[in-house]
Amino acid sequence: MKFLFEFLPILAFFVAFKTFDIYVATGVAIAITLLQMVWLKFKNQPITKMQIFNFLIILVFGGLTIFLHDKTFIMIKPTILYWSFALALAISFYLFKKNLIQMVLGKEIKLKDNADPTIWSKVNLSWVIYFAVLGLLNLYVAYNFTEETWVNFKLSTIGLLVVFIVLQGLWLSKYIQTDESEAS
Repeated sequence: MKFLFEFLPILAFFVAFKTFDIYVATGVAIAITLLQMVWLKFKNQPITKMQIFNFLIILVFGGLTIFLHDKTFIMIKPTILYWSFALALAISFYLFKKNLIQMVLGKEIKLKDNADPTIWSKVNLSWVIYFAVLGLLNLYVAYNFTEETWVNFKLSTIGLLVVFIVLQGLWLSKYIQTDESEAS
């Protein structure tokens, strides 16, 4: 359910784009994102820094898209977001010796005692590469294809994310501690 909640602005953007145009779709995405923040506040649920960051990015670039009537701003927003993620993961790991992926996933995923100690580093690096490449792909599609192709690509990134997570999960599965491995 949380997954759907997080991707609702993207899905709403896609539907509005197919029905109207990129400017209406941008307004819809801004409105849905704002409504999500209000809803979380109303339900006394925490609003994460990532949700605030995403809202600010879509507000600034979406607002500029609508105000200037220039679709470029909304089309480069995903690249800025992806590269921000990649930079945050890389900088926190290499400069501050903090593995943000491990901090988030390590609470949910316990590795076997004999697992390679560099596993979390590899997972973190794979996310850095994923976000960096996705940012490059977004720019490539935005500047070399039609607006409609870009919107379809943007929607397909949800599928790319799912595939990436599944592949990473399959790779990690041999290192994950299960109830059976705890008993040994």
